[in-house]
Order: sequence, then structure tokens, then C-alpha cells
Amino acid sequence: MARSINESGSSWVFPDGPLEEIASRCDVITAASLVGSCKFYHDSATQSVALPASQPFGMPCVLHTHQTEVPPAHNPFYRVHKFKQEGAQKDKQHDAKDRKGTLCQLTPLDRISSDAVIPDGGTGMWAGANGDWIALLGFPWNWELVNVYTGRRIPLPPISEFKSTPDKLVFESNDQHLQLLKIAICRVPTAASNYTSFSVLAIFNAAIAVLHCASSRWTVLDNQFLAYGYSDAIIHKGIVFAVTQTGEVYAWNQLSWGPLLISTAPIPPELDEQGRYNLGSWWLARSPDGSRLFLVHTWGVTDGRDYTGLVRILPAAATSEGRHGRTIRGYGKGLLGCEVYSMDTSQLMPPRPWRRIISLGSYSLFLGVNYPIIIPVEDGAEHDRPNMARSNSVYTSHHAVGLAYPPSPEICRFSLNSEDCTVGFQTNIRWTWRQVPLWLIPSFANARQWNLPSRHRLCRGGGDGHLEALTGDNINLIAAHLDVTYTVRLAACSRELYDMISKDEGKMHHWDEPCLLMPPPAYWFDEHWDVARTSRLHDTVYDLVPLDHPRRSVALPFMHDRKWLGANGDWIAAAAHHEWCLVNVYTERHIPLPSLPDSKIDHSSFSYQPAYSFNWGPAIDLLKIVICQVPTKGGRYADYKLIALFDKTIFYLEGGGDWRMLEALTPAPDYPNYCDAIELRGHVFAVDETDGSTYFWDTANENLMLPFVIPPPVVDDQQYAWFLAPSADGKRLMIILTVNKIGIANAEVPPDIPYAANGLQLRQYPPVATYVFELDPLSTARAGDFLWRQVNSLSDHSLFLGLNYPIIANLKKRESKAPDGTLVPFMRKNCVYTAYRNIRYNQYPKILRCNLQPDEGETVGVISLPKDGWDSVRQAAMWFKPALNIARSVLPLKKQ
Repeated sequence: MARSINESGSSWVFPDGPLEEIASRCDVITAASLVGSCKFYHDSATQSVALPASQPFGMPCVLHTHQTEVPPAHNPFYRVHKFKQEGAQKDKQHDAKDRKGTLCQLTPLDRISSDAVIPDGGTGMWAGANGDWIALLGFPWNWELVNVYTGRRIPLPPISEFKSTPDKLVFESNDQHLQLLKIAICRVPTAASNYTSFSVLAIFNAAIAVLHCASSRWTVLDNQFLAYGYSDAIIHKGIVFAVTQTGEVYAWNQLSWGPLLISTAPIPPELDEQGRYNLGSWWLARSPDGSRLFLVHTWGVTDGRDYTGLVRILPAAATSEGRHGRTIRGYGKGLLGCEVYSMDTSQLMPPRPWRRIISLGSYSLFLGVNYPIIIPVEDGAEHDRPNMARSNSVYTSHHAVGLAYPPSPEICRFSLNSEDCTVGFQTNIRWTWRQVPLWLIPSFANARQWNLPSRHRLCRGGGDGHLEALTGDNINLIAAHLDVTYTVRLAACSRELYDMISKDEGKMHHWDEPCLLMPPPAYWFDEHWDVARTSRLHDTVYDLVPLDHPRRSVALPFMHDRKWLGANGDWIAAAAHHEWCLVNVYTERHIPLPSLPDSKIDHSSFSYQPAYSFNWGPAIDLLKIVICQVPTKGGRYADYKLIALFDKTIFYLEGGGDWRMLEALTPAPDYPNYCDAIELRGHVFAVDETDGSTYFWDTANENLMLPFVIPPPVVDDQQYAWFLAPSADGKRLMIILTVNKIGIANAEVPPDIPYAANGLQLRQYPPVATYVFELDPLSTARAGDFLWRQVNSLSDHSLFLGLNYPIIANLKKRESKAPDGTLVPFMRKNCVYTAYRNIRYNQYPKILRCNLQPDEGETVGVISLPKDGWDSVRQAAMWFKPALNIARSVLPLKKQ
């Protein structure tokens, strides 16, 4: 595959080729859509070795609601994109709609769950699936078939004989209430038929309706013999078959006859005597070659109802084990069971008898609200344990939509091997989801037929890496689901892609706007820890949270088993115990840093962060690494300047040299209590938290003589949090102080206010004193008169202080106050934002916004992060400003 534009000859943009890299970062549905966007990608995907390893293509998966339960307003994957459909026949209603994506999960049987962003159904419910298509139910009569990869929608007409009710699943006909069970997509729409020909069954508890074309009417199949409600129905060899809740099977030939009762339930006598069939479900399917009709009966799965007068079988789990982020439970023989029967339907008058199937061979059945899936499954073992995916098995999910109680177990595997027990698991933590889980096999097998977007067939593409084949619609679709770092990589592939992404019409990314870089919410609570470790929210994927926009994910593979110590621009200082390094967020360029001098300190070991002590004195705590000057390509990445800030001492490093200790003339045990430091105009400045005194050293002096001491700008009994920052022009030193402890009388804690824009929790506290002072340290040092001047306004700027190097953001387009006096919008000009001052985050657990010119009674805005389980996060939130400029710096020089 063609390589992308790269830096200094290294393939940092997409080292394994654009298709594999982008697809591995996209959710599985978007990755399949990408494969169908051009012929080059399609051909590459069919030959790719890496792609199947990164996505569960071709694997039976359970499609279900995302377990994080993030509402659309908080959902970072809830994106809106224009979808333009061109062709011989345009759907004007379709063109007028925005294409939305809803974050779901695909749970393979033997892999961790994967994200899936499917076309949004609004308030619609999944009611069926087959291949690339799902059936969505809206109200009233807003039924449609939706292609999960292209977003194409085919509206279905209402059933004229039925009257809708306030419940979208309940209808009325002749004073009879009808409950919709599911919609069986028996024959999917295709491009060859211009998406107008298909076969769909609407299965109710007491009625069956069939539709073969969107422009025709539903045909309701009468059944005067029906005594019990229906359970399932399919179309087999042009004949509609339906099975009832007690196992009777009826057949209709729409052109000549029906209904015909072809059989009663083929229940074994020993099972009938125990009454277990009353607790079972009946399913219909087809044999692998499509020649025979299958009747499947599963029993023992309960749903929480009161079965008065029946023998209820409670499936008590005999064994359980955690696998791939879910608990797999095994059930002893006799608790749950399954029988499969087969019939040759070539003769129905009289019908031939059912024949018990004792083996499906290499095939397995997947039954649920979806149309029956029967595919070959390879047996295998992982770490000497049998896989969940097995041949000769029947897998079941929910048998209908809108169940008042979920089946227990929710997902079952019934083995037709007599020696194997039944196993099952749940897809969600608790039963609060409006969408019914269903079986779906993600695939790009039909990509040549997809109309994605605005194409009736795959384009051939061209250019370097064939990325120019992607249209603006494709770029928006892909970039909406890529994390921030890989969006920058995509933009670096060509000037055309950079121009498309930089326009960012949908505001999917908010470039050059300070955001909070922090662990994802699944890490915040102990009970979610196992979920986080086995899902996409692993320890190298973090959240990047704009203050007034939906949060984004950011992939930092280099952070595996590392802890960040500071940041500046595109660079992060990270540590694995005592091994320190600088890493570029986007290129992943790695610069190892020298060790601290053994003559000065002693290295001790600690579980998750570096620990040190003086060779002649007490322990010292590392607070952060201050990246004062980032490495650049022009300086061969050796022109960086760093400060290792400890609580009692400071070390300074220039690229290519060794760490030098900056000493202060303070006798033991009265060591300084440093809390912040920066480098400005060749001098290192450090502030003492005890009284606000500022020390500064001239780094040009190789011997690093004893420092000057600048007295604090304020002297009182108040405890302050002190920060240092350069002025906007980089010429003056600023010192910022805020009250270290904030709160309300009687230790009252204000309530959390959910912020729908990004899912953060806000709080309002009474006003606190916040001051900003500045001076020119070099001119005042020569004059011997250190006079701080108070800064009453930052004008159009705001300061973002914390573990990162100070960010001075120009927020000219922002307001300084909320029009209605509320907390939001949270991003404002002329404010000071503070986050964690050091990696010892438990000392400063709040993120504040303080206005330098507050109105009377204006409160302090606080971003509240949870306390429970926060210590296990091991990463202190810090400010980070995503930038697209690095992509532009490596683009080829082309004439516009």
C-alpha cells in the first residue's frame, strides 16, 4: 500500500498503510463504510491481514446499547453529517435529513466488545435485522429499513387494517389488541432492484402481515384456527410459515391457499410431562442449503414473570468465569435445553413428519429478533478453554421487542452435543435499555453494492495512497469517529485532506482550544474498573474534553504503563518509574531523557510513580516536569529545556546535556516548599508555596550560582495556591495566586450540575480572591527593586494553569460573563483556569474558573471530579490544546 507523507522519511503518519491504520481506529461499522468508499480500499481490505485482527469482521456479534449509558447530548459519537444521495431516483425526504450516528456496542463471542456507530433511529426501536439492514420502529407508523453502513432508509407503509395506539408496539384490529413481536426481513433490498423489492413479515402475537414492495400494501394473513399467540415466522420457498407459542406450525401460500396447520408441537414425552415446554420459545429457521425448514425449541430460559400453576425451572448457574469483560455462566444438564427438528416442505398436503436433528455438523444457528443466521463456525480453544463460538450449537437472544423482563440468561448457547452444558451471559449491566439485543455479523461483503455516499458503484480513486478518492462526506464520516491524534494523521496525508478537516464545518474537533486531558469516566469508579480494562476505554485511550463541546477520545499508545508528568504543545513528558522521556502526541517521536545525578539523590522504588530522596537528607517528591521549550525539527530535537520540579529542590536540563541541580541557600530542615516553576528569557523561576517568595537562577552560568529571591506580592495570613506563567508577549513574569481552599460555611457541598455539552459535573462556590501580578524580572534585578504590578484584566486572553506549561489562550470571540449569570458557557475570556498543580493530585482535587473582574455575587465555577476511585486513575487531569498545524508542517509543497 502506498505510504503517506511523512516526517524526515519516517512513516509516522500511517506506518502500516492508511486503510489498516484508519480502520483500526474507527468503530467497526465506520471501518466497513470506509472499505466501501473506493475500489482501492475495497481491494486492499480483501487482501489485508491486519484489518480482520483489528475489527470483528465476519464474526457473529450481539448488537446492543452501549454500556456507558451516555445520553445523546453527552455522547461524543453523536455526530451530525450531511448525507447527499444522488441517483436516478432521489429520496427528497432522505436528502433533507441530517445523518446521525448512535453509539452502540458489538459483542463478539470470543473478543472484547467493539464500538459500533450505526445510523441514528431517533426514538425508533430495533425490531429486526438481516445482513446489512435493520428494521426501525418509530411512532406513529414510522417504520423503515435502514442500511447500517450507508444510512440508506426505505420507509415502510402502515398496515391499513390496524389502528395505532399510544404504545408504538400495540395496535388494534376488530376490538382486538395486537402486540408487535418483531419484523422479519426475509429478503433484503438490493441495488439491482433499485431497493424497491424485498420481503418483510410483521409478526404480532395474533396476526401476521407480509410486504414485498415499499410501494405496495401489507397483506394480513388470516388464521381462524389460531388458539395461541405466534412466536416466530419466516418465508421459505415462497411460503409463509409461522409457529405459535405452543409449537403449532401454520403455512400460507399467498397465491392459492392458507392457513394450513401442518403440525403440532413435536415435544418429547419426558419433556411434556414436566411441563417445561410451557416455559420455552419456538423459532423457525432454514437449513444451510435452504432446502428444509427447521423448527427449534428452547426451554428453561425464564423472564421474571410469575408462572402460577406451572413447573418453573430456575436456571441456577453451576459455574461462572470472567472472559473478555463479561461473566460466562454454565448451567447443569436438565436446567436448560434445546431441540432442533427438520421438515421437507416440498409436500404439505399432507405434510411430512418432523425429523429430530441431532447434529448441525460444522454449522451453528443464531436466533433472536434478527432473521435466523446459520453459518459454519470453527471450533477452537483459547488458553486451554473452549471458545464461546462453537459449531453444532444454537445461540439465542431476545425472541421479541419490548419485553417487560429480559430473558435470563440473556444470551444462551445450547450445544447439540449431549456432553456439553448450556452457557450464557448478559450484554448489559442492568435492564434499562430500550433497544433489544440482536445478532449482527459486521461485514463489507456487499460493499460493491453500497451507494456510499452519492455513488452507485465503487470509484477507482487515485493519487498518493488513493486518499483523494475520499469525498468530503467520507472525510466527515471518518473523522467523526477517529480520535484526535489519528484525525491529525489523516490530515497529514495530503493537502486536500488537510483542507477538508481544517474547515471542520460540523465542529467535530475544536482545534486550538484548551481542553482537559483526563482518563475516561469508566476509570473513575471502582465498580467500573473491570469494564474499563476490557473495553475501548483501556489505559492508552483518554478523554479530551472541551469546556463547552462534546468530549473526544485521544489515543496515546506510548502511555501504556507510563504516567504523564507534564505537557507543552504537542509534547508530553512521561515516566515509567525512573525512566523519563519526551513523546510527541501525534508523531509518537520518542526522546529518552538522562537520569538524575546519583551524587545528588537516591532512587527509591514505588508502586506507580517515581520516588526519590536526598543522599544526605529527607525524601523528596516529584511534582511535575516543566517542558519550558519543546524540541523542534530545526534543532534536531535536541533544543528542549526542562525543569524537574520537586517539592524541596529543582533540576534543570538542556537538550544534549545532563541534569543540573538548582540550589537555594536554605539550611536543613528549612528547605523551600516549591509548587511551580518556569523558564523565561534564560532564567529559571520557582515559587515557594509557604510564603510566595520567588527564586530565580541564571541558566547561562554553568555553575548556577545561588538565586535571587523576589519577595511575594501579597503578605497576609491567607493560604494561597501559587502559579507562575509568562506574559502573552513572553517578556514579563506573572505570578497568579488563588485561595487554596474553597468551600461554604458549615462544610456544605453544593450539588453537582450536569453539563449536557460535555458530560462534566459543575458546581458553584462563593467568590474567592484571585490575583495576577507581573514584573520584568531582569530589569528589576539590575535595579535591585522588585516591584510587582497587579494585572486587573487579561483582556481577550485567559490563563490555563496546572500540570501543563501555562497556556495563554486568545478567546476574543468569547464572552467574559454569561448573559444570564449562569455557569455556562464555561469557557470565557479574562479568566484564570486552574487544574491539578502536580502529579500528587490528591492535594488539589478541584478544577476552578475564576473571573478577574467578577460581578457582585458572581460565583466561582468548579468542575467536580469524583472522589471515589479517583486514586486508581493514576493520571492527573491537565490542560491540552489540540492543534492541526503539525499536519500542515509535513505536507508536500504543491501548487494550488
